Amino acid sequence: MSDKPSTDETAKVSTQNGLAIASPLPRDARVSFEFFPPKTEKMEQNLWAAIERLSPLSPAFISVTYGAGGSTRERTHAIVSRIRRETDIEPAAHLTCVGSSREEIDAIARSYWADGIRHIVALRGDPPEGDSAYVPHPGGYAFASDLVTGLKKVADFEISVAAYPEVHPEAKSAEADLDNLKRKVDAGATRAITQFFFDNDAYLRFLDKARKAGINIPIVAGILPVTNFNRVVEFAAANGASVPKWMGELFEGLDEDPETRKLVAATVAAEQCRALYANGVKDFHFYTLNRADLTYAICHILGVRGLSK
Repeated sequence: MSDKPSTDETAKVSTQNGLAIASPLPRDARVSFEFFPPKTEKMEQNLWAAIERLSPLSPAFISVTYGAGGSTRERTHAIVSRIRRETDIEPAAHLTCVGSSREEIDAIARSYWADGIRHIVALRGDPPEGDSAYVPHPGGYAFASDLVTGLKKVADFEISVAAYPEVHPEAKSAEADLDNLKRKVDAGATRAITQFFFDNDAYLRFLDKARKAGINIPIVAGILPVTNFNRVVEFAAANGASVPKWMGELFEGLDEDPETRKLVAATVAAEQCRALYANGVKDFHFYTLNRADLTYAICHILGVRGLSK
């Protein structure tokens, strides 16, 4: 995103807001949450504490990611199976095309179905660590649309796929990227979840283009609360998401002030969600980074409340 004068950016933000925090609460927003498999016992304790904290918000589902090259396959399976056994929440397991044959992926899918997992987030996947580019497995599913087709042959899964409001970084064009999403929908995807974004106008334009292209499944807004601004800039550069200049200015000088940074982060994300809601968006998918505090606060401001005890 090119730099613009701050007055222009301020004007743009004002057009996005529409529904400020100081206004009546939404009553029908729906949320879902994403977690990643922990690497240590301490991280696992933090993960389950976060799930316990967010569970009363009645999320539509909780998804668990799948490491590059299938590196967290067993941990992903263990977590979604435990969610299924021990909670009333619908778990969703990420599954990628990387590093596995069709037979191996089909076997994984069958084991999920046997464990009561009915929702898969089907992704092409990132190259394994050390590889600079994605190369399809010679006996595997080449792309996410192929994976969706294969999963539908295994069982009648609910399937979510990825969408990119600001275009996948490897796509030849915005049109080609939209065509790829349409192929995934035609293959049987029932929901799209967007890459995180901070430019609401980009998401709303993308939504309009998708509808005109005949893509009529829900396209859920992916929201990333900012816990570390410098890391978010790195994530965004790798995933084709723009970071507006005004956001950098908001987090300026807070590297050594985590408490203030949290307050700013919650405010920014809550304003983004309320602005989206004012534009008719009611479904939000939070990339929690296995932390509950920011996401819980944002949901509270969005009118999503836990069940009364």
